[in-house]
Amino acid sequence: MTSDPRVVSYERIIDAPAEQVFALIADPAAQPGWDGNDNLSTAAEGQRIRGVGDVFVMVLTIGAVRENHVVEFEEGRRIAWRPAEPGSAPPGHLWRWELTPQDDARTLVRHTYDWTELTDPDRVDRAEATTTDRLAASVDRLAALVTKDDRTPPAARTDP
Repeated sequence: MTSDPRVVSYERIIDAPAEQVFALIADPAAQPGWDGNDNLSTAAEGQRIRGVGDVFVMVLTIGAVRENHVVEFEEGRRIAWRPAEPGSAPPGHLWRWELTPQDDARTLVRHTYDWTELTDPDRVDRAEATTTDRLAASVDRLAALVTKDDRTPPAARTDP
């Protein structure tokens, strides 16, 4: 871990196999269901991420479109992408997920937002607002989708 305030991380154990957790992260159409920033609206089906160089398209809640450029990928273990406006180079911020199986049924999930290379000054306020609490909300919502978990806020639960 780093002490740089531009790198924010949250991690916890989820009571589910790494493959099950990773499947939801690598499927952009599933991401709005666990997004703790409440920033993602929709993504088309069929964009499952398979490797570095993939680009998936997401519509934000404000209606803007983002192309997400995958820059790190290890099936079932790690995925990271840099968002950008369509047709533009990514401005330098990165979303990363790292999964470490603890055994067959439990996974350490680490979610990181890194904006150390952010070049767009108009995005700094939003980057600063992306706190550990927001990352925790994403991880907790993800956990709620794969297991019944009392640490997940009721609004994020999918069970009745």
